[in-house]
Parts: sequence; C-alpha cells; structure tokens
Amino acid sequence: MGRITSRRSLTKVTVGQESRTRIDVLAVEEPLEIRVAGTPLAVTMRTPGHDVELAAGFLVSEGIVRRRDDFESAMHCGGPGSDAGPNQYNVLDIRLGPDVAPLSSLATRNFYTTSSCGLCGKASIDAVTTVSAYDVSIDPVTVTAAAVASFPDRLRAGQAVFDKTGGLHAAGLVDLKSGELVVVREDVGRHNAVDKVVGWALLNDRLPLRGKVLQVSGRASFELVQKAVMAGIPILAAVSAPSSLAVELAADTGVTLIGFLRGDSMNVYTRPDRISSESHPSTIKEAPHEAPARAV
Repeated sequence: MGRITSRRSLTKVTVGQESRTRIDVLAVEEPLEIRVAGTPLAVTMRTPGHDVELAAGFLVSEGIVRRRDDFESAMHCGGPGSDAGPNQYNVLDIRLGPDVAPLSSLATRNFYTTSSCGLCGKASIDAVTTVSAYDVSIDPVTVTAAAVASFPDRLRAGQAVFDKTGGLHAAGLVDLKSGELVVVREDVGRHNAVDKVVGWALLNDRLPLRGKVLQVSGRASFELVQKAVMAGIPILAAVSAPSSLAVELAADTGVTLIGFLRGDSMNVYTRPDRISSESHPSTIKEAPHEAPARAV
C-alpha cells in the first residue's frame, strides 16, 4: 500500500509575529487506475489505502457488479512506463465473475474522476442515471432523531488520518439493528470514501445494505445519493447541505436524505417518516422480498 500521509516543511505566518518554519503532515493524493482484465476502465485521484474496496465500490456504483460473486479478484500491478519495475500500487487490475455483462456496454462514459467530482467524466447528463438492483423505497427502517444526532461525532471519532492532516472526507455505515458503526473510511474524495464503504460491504457479502445509515462528513451531492441507492442504503445523512439534484433523486428513489446534521438539529428533505422524534430505540423490521430492478 502507498503512503497515506506525507511530511512537508512550511512557513507559518501570523500577522504581527515573526514567521517560523515547521513540519506539517499532509494527506496523500495519488491517481489510481482501475483496470478490468487488463483493460483500463477508470482513473480516480484518491488517498492510498483500501484500494480494492474503492474499486469494488466504484463497480457497484456504476452497476457493473451487484453481488460478491461478481468480483473475483484484484491485483496491484505496474502502470504505464513502469518497465516492470517496482510496484507503485497505483494500478489495480480487477477480474470479474463469469456472469458479469461485458464492459462494452459502458462506452457512454469516460471514466476519469477527480478527488472533488466523481461525475466529471460523464459523456452526457442522460448517462448519469444507472439501474439499481435494489428498491430502497420499500425499506421499512426507522430511527430516532436522537440516534441520528449522534452519528457525526461517532464518525469523527473514527477519522484517524483526519486527526493528523485535517484534509480528508469520511463516510461511515451505521447498522440500526445493532446500533454499531460498522465501518469508517477516509479519502481526499468524498465519493471515494463512500465507494470504499460500499466496496467493504460487497467484499463482505453484505449487499444490499438494508436497515443502514450512510453518514458522510461533508455535503450530499447527487452522486452520493446515487451510490446509496446502488448499494441499497435507505438513509443518507450529511453534516452539510444537499444539492437540489440530490434531493430530487432521493425523492424519486425513496431515500431518506438528511442535511445540516449538526448538534441536535437536522433538515430531513425526503422520506421523513423514517425519522422519529420519540425517545424509544431505533427499530428495524424485516424488509420484504426485493422488488424488480428499477431505474435510478
């Protein structure tokens, strides 16, 4: 695995005081090229670490894989110009299961993403929407507002690299049946952090993520709602604002979208029936059998 942090010298300038030099810890940002059977598929700028989860979550978000058997193996390999030299851990080759559809159907997308936008490579707005295998609108999960209010602090407590750098987004998955924060991932890209969480779920054969809350450390974009739907997550909570398109997509697909989750207050933009102001513990019911795949 590549470095997650790096140390650089800087000059600290304070008005009215003498400048001084010190060492700062920075979050590493490096490209990851995702290949499928040797064919380049996508390049994303990410924080090294949990690369296989990142690739797996990306493939779930794009509707390429849906279950654990679809993702056969992954191997880091040398990139272009490496001349078979030392493994730089910036190229990951994926082998998919035999039942996965050929990648030729993905010709409408140029899979180049940056740490700030995972949709920049879309050929057109019509190519943004994807077909999900899961209908989150039928998930009957409910959770108390008091429980939801505790999620940002619990996520923040799991951000070990943020403590050192102050420069990473985070995503975490809360299981409402057990009340546990089951996984936390950090990355320079908010979409990458979510993909790492979704990839963790895929590799551990936990999709769809019924009865779960996806808590994120920043804003809620259209893309994050889409990733929640593709993974079968019924509730997305963000500490900052959602975009208008994120709210529209959440309303259309039945996701409960929470924004400005700070302290004891929150804005519930869609499906408020899942959020209870009562003091009883969070509850989850048995979800009915999956409905047929629907367009997101």
